[in-house]
Amino acid sequence: MYVEAILHAPSRNFFLRAPQVTRIFPIRLEVLIYTEMGCKWNGMLGTWGVAMPLDFTMPTQFRGILSTITLLDVLDILIVAVILYRVYVMLKDTRAITLGKGILVLLGVTVVANYLNLHVISWLLQKAVTLLFVALPIVFQPELRRALEHLGQGKFFRPGTLLDDEEAQSTIREIRSAVKILSANKIGALLVIERDMGLNDISATGIQIDGLITSDFLMNVFIPNTPLHDGAAVIRGKRLIAAGCLLPLTENRSLSTELGTRHRAAIGLSEQCDALIVVVSEETGTISIAENGHLHRHLDGEQLTHILTPAFAYSSRSSILDTIRSWREKS
Repeated sequence: MYVEAILHAPSRNFFLRAPQVTRIFPIRLEVLIYTEMGCKWNGMLGTWGVAMPLDFTMPTQFRGILSTITLLDVLDILIVAVILYRVYVMLKDTRAITLGKGILVLLGVTVVANYLNLHVISWLLQKAVTLLFVALPIVFQPELRRALEHLGQGKFFRPGTLLDDEEAQSTIREIRSAVKILSANKIGALLVIERDMGLNDISATGIQIDGLITSDFLMNVFIPNTPLHDGAAVIRGKRLIAAGCLLPLTENRSLSTELGTRHRAAIGLSEQCDALIVVVSEETGTISIAENGHLHRHLDGEQLTHILTPAFAYSSRSSILDTIRSWREKS
């Protein structure tokens, strides 16, 4: 057993070396200490032939990294953060979150299997992860489509149908009046209110109308035993552009069996776009609203007005869900 130390002290530097302590313990220790215009300590500790680097230069390195950050780097980080946040907001209330958690669990098990040298399990998981990334575009097809559609949601891409406050309030009053009368008489209705995403593909499945919205006009559309009664009416701004339209049904199997075809169609469309869908039940007269895959039931006239207002107001970009939450907190 011996310790060998070499000391160099030119200027403000010194070097200490204790390379071997191997006569009794199979341990190799190597330490390097030096100072030059400050303190810096690098070291490497190896035990039983396994080298583990020890770095004590974090404060110095951190200051060095900060000194290289520019305004463009900060902007780059902010843009990425905003994108990730928007992706999270878009997916947080969808089945994609559940699938994402499953993927994270699978990746975590793969890392643990590799660390524990479980070769067979590790091989199987690696193959599964590879196949998973191939299947992601198929599994998340609705979410990916919705994300791509959101890319076109800028003010330069909006249709020129935005209303001023007076027109918006007038349109909301007409819709509210019609919905209340339809509800009182238990006449089924399905109103699709277009927001940022265009609904030309939906309106093309029905009869083109393009008429100014009034309560009498809306009630006549949904009179029972008429050709347009069972379809959906599409509203763009202050005009009814189509009626008798077909909507996609939701694939969500966890919904209550009490919900009929109208409610399932409303939820199905809200899962694919940002439209606001008003539903009047033909059996109970209940007023409901679907948005982002969620159905909010048993609404009255006041609630309906509060929820419809952001859909017609250009200055309000808040979610309908936020409006509903704030109303419930007040009540």
